[in-house]
Amino acid sequence: MNPQTLAKLANFDTPTICNAIELFDVRPRNAGYMDGRIRAAFGQLPPMVGFAATASFRSDAPPTGGDAYGSMESQAERFAALPGPAVVVFQDLDDPSVSATFGEVMCSVYKAFGSSGLITSGAGRDLLQVQALDYPVFTGGTICSHAYCHILHVGLPVRVGGLVVSEGDLLHGDANGVTNIPIDIAAEVADIAAEFVDAESIVLDYVRSTAEKKVAELTARRKEFAAVVKKLTDRVRRSPR
Repeated sequence: MNPQTLAKLANFDTPTICNAIELFDVRPRNAGYMDGRIRAAFGQLPPMVGFAATASFRSDAPPTGGDAYGSMESQAERFAALPGPAVVVFQDLDDPSVSATFGEVMCSVYKAFGSSGLITSGAGRDLLQVQALDYPVFTGGTICSHAYCHILHVGLPVRVGGLVVSEGDLLHGDANGVTNIPIDIAAEVADIAAEFVDAESIVLDYVRSTAEKKVAELTARRKEFAAVVKKLTDRVRRSPR
């Protein structure tokens, strides 16, 4: 994917990206994003954008060996095959999670090999050290130990926060959560997001101004906003793909 597209996507928060995706009507509005179980550990960091590098994880018992097991090395080798920076996505198979999926060493390795972030349905640890890396992580909690941690099923689809993620899926995440961006409309989403932000300013500029507030004017602004959004929607749905 064009690096410029990824850079444009990173300029917008995740809710704005979700709003832009809705214009295309390519999926139900209640699908395509992770639920509230997955939260940004460092909400102050800029948006994370990248392509899913998937694996599952378990730590409740020692590994027994076999072809199902993976490693950080096998993951890092796969990063190069992705069309852009990797977002490592783990499904913790233990329920509830027994230990931390990641820590300082793991995140340092992933970042060194070009990863733009990590998501796990499980937990994390070494949060202060990972925060110092400026490496975005999204988790279901925090646990101090790694127990019998081992990686399984590298590259297979996983389910995290209610979202099925396949290797190579384009993901966008920030303090508000994580969404999937359909790759075939990613460039258009990156371009139209700024127009959606401008449309929102029709209402926001009024309510943030020092002008006397009147409900009639608010209604007029909201109608103007809706009209602009309809034009954007009509335009993108007429675009050939």
